[in-house]
Amino acid sequence: MGTAIAAVPVPDDLAQILKRADSIKTSNHAEFAALMQRLEDGAAKLSPEQQLYLRYLNAWQFAYRGDYPAALPLLNAVISESTDATLRFRAGVTAVNLLGIATHYEEAFSRLNQLLDQLPRVTDKDARVQALGAASQLYIQAGQYDLSAGYADQLLKESSSAANACKATTVKLEALYRSGKLERLGRLFQDGIDLCVEAGEPIFANAIRSYVAAFDIQQDQPAAAIKLLQNNYATLQSTRYTPLISRFDASLAQAYWKEGEFVLAQQFALEAVNSRVKNEYTEPLTTAYELLYLISQKQGDMGSALAYHEKYMAADKGYLTEVSAKVLAYQTVKQQVLAKKLQIDTLNKQNQILELQQTLGKKAAVTSRLYIILLLTVLASIALWTYRIKRSQLRFMKLARRDGLTGIFNRQHFVEEVEHLLLYCKKSARDACIVLIDLDHFKIVNDTHGHAVGDRVLRRAVEACQAHLRSTDVFGRLGGEEFGILLPDCSLEQAYRRAEQIRVAIATAATGENAPGIPISASFGVAVTSRSGYELRGLLIHADEALYRAKREGRNRVVVSDEVEACLKTG
Repeated sequence: MGTAIAAVPVPDDLAQILKRADSIKTSNHAEFAALMQRLEDGAAKLSPEQQLYLRYLNAWQFAYRGDYPAALPLLNAVISESTDATLRFRAGVTAVNLLGIATHYEEAFSRLNQLLDQLPRVTDKDARVQALGAASQLYIQAGQYDLSAGYADQLLKESSSAANACKATTVKLEALYRSGKLERLGRLFQDGIDLCVEAGEPIFANAIRSYVAAFDIQQDQPAAAIKLLQNNYATLQSTRYTPLISRFDASLAQAYWKEGEFVLAQQFALEAVNSRVKNEYTEPLTTAYELLYLISQKQGDMGSALAYHEKYMAADKGYLTEVSAKVLAYQTVKQQVLAKKLQIDTLNKQNQILELQQTLGKKAAVTSRLYIILLLTVLASIALWTYRIKRSQLRFMKLARRDGLTGIFNRQHFVEEVEHLLLYCKKSARDACIVLIDLDHFKIVNDTHGHAVGDRVLRRAVEACQAHLRSTDVFGRLGGEEFGILLPDCSLEQAYRRAEQIRVAIATAATGENAPGIPISASFGVAVTSRSGYELRGLLIHADEALYRAKREGRNRVVVSDEVEACLKTG
């Protein structure tokens, strides 16, 4: 009986267990899970504030497993109900991380700005470190590597423990790696690994190893990457951290592919697909599907190759869309912050003007004229400042509608313009055709000649298309090497002839002075409203089916959708 009583945690024990679980949640997942079970068993003995602390740790545990929909409501409850300012702040930081992962980018950046405004008043060291780490990580996702490195440096200065120093170093090294400025690794990355190993943080140590392995693969040293990843694979598996496991699997698949070990490459590519976080488009998933497509093609299994190619295209398009969304969300929130600052500054100026007006009534006529001049100067300054900010916002809105590389409409604005024009065609009983274009074997151009040459080829292809478009046509880049054109007031026969003209133009224009000796062609899929209807979704489905038929039938051709072809044959 005495032993049984001693085994039941008293409130003080539970308080210590809460702190212990919080401190080891990234370094010792097995012990963390065991402590969480003990806390759940004794939850009835926790005070209301301790129960909110437990709810915070439960949210963190859900997020660790990739169950973000279950984690976010728990965090929002802690933020709204807790009386502990530090716990509310930490829950807010964790929510920012999850919103970024769950593709709610604009809300993530908006909340992050609010937390960074609060940061000077936060005294808890762990909470400050957590916020600085979240800011650094989120700015990496938005491609703001210098800004991310700056927060990582501040994080290093404030780190009072080896674990926090490890996390700060990991984020800084990731920003350095993803910036693309590295010519060689030197000692920085190995020192970071050693620091995290000594701190007992296997997840962060393996994250740095994943950057080293990726760099080795880029430098055509797949054997070194395989050795590094395999030596630490079992340790990573024990953490059960899904995103990093998927990254390891994808890197091993790449390395074995370069070594000619196709069976192992296929095995780890499948592992990367299976170990990914569900319903997310990630870089490892895109890499895995691309390798599975190449391996199936090499094995002569064209059915599987086509299936994997379609999955690769969907994953690649989804990943690129998410990257663009992160950058756009960062710029949008940045503009909102500037606009709010302008509003506050304008109100301050208006207050100053009111004070000046009150003073004017007490001054003599000569003095009042001087104040009036000053007042007019202030008003002119406000007007000029407002005009410049407005012009900056209009310029940003224009950039947000255009593809940064080619200058044509991006996917989002293309869809908006096409839907508006299709509605007009429907009301006026006019035909319209949609043409989907996909450059053939463009991945090989990038891999063989580099992305700079690939970008020039894309621009030349767009110029070739534009030479055959009317002012009323809508032209946009849908992602990667895929483009779309809406031809309003255009019959199927006319659309087919114009698509053929564009196909010939691309095949000749993309091998000019800026890209010598690089044969490029494109496949076309065409759908018409008279058979597919005026809904954009139906038109895209039929045009996409025709595009893949063009791919299967040998590429470098124009194919109309089955619906249209059936109609033509019947006629």
